[in-house]
Amino acid sequence: MRCVGCSRARGGRSGPEQPFTTDGPPVRAVGGDGGAPRVPVQPAFELFEVTADVGITARGPTVEDAFAQAARGMYAVMVELSGVRERESREVSVEAEDLEHLLERWLLELLFLTESERLLFGRFEVSLNDGCSLRGIAYGEVIDPKWHLLGPEVKAITRHQLAVRKIDGGCEVTVIFDI
Repeated sequence: MRCVGCSRARGGRSGPEQPFTTDGPPVRAVGGDGGAPRVPVQPAFELFEVTADVGITARGPTVEDAFAQAARGMYAVMVELSGVRERESREVSVEAEDLEHLLERWLLELLFLTESERLLFGRFEVSLNDGCSLRGIAYGEVIDPKWHLLGPEVKAITRHQLAVRKIDGGCEVTVIFDI
């Protein structure tokens, strides 16, 4: 899939290119109740089991929304999201040659923050510049085992079945996590 606004293309895939656009507001908030408008999506993400792993399919009306929902889905594996309060925020910026790698780098950067700073996140704002770079803000707090209902730890993002697809009414992404 060709990145919007850059000349790099995804290799090894067949079929017509359908670049995503980032029409609409430059930043959309997903999750939490930080005052941002809610976008009706049914369902925003769903988990599925894979041998020794867990996967998610996340959807949104835009690529940004689907990426934010993928992050929510990843954290839903690790913690009960309703217990994550917005006490801190971290800005994340990543670049990649295509949308699949951009999704992977976004989620890996969030995992790095969880590992290095012991943070959990429950709400995300995502903005794509040219389809090849992402700026996001993650809202959450320091892990507190006495407060948070913790699940299995996501150790890595696998590339197996990693996909970003245009669907009727928006975007759908699939990611499998190593737990």
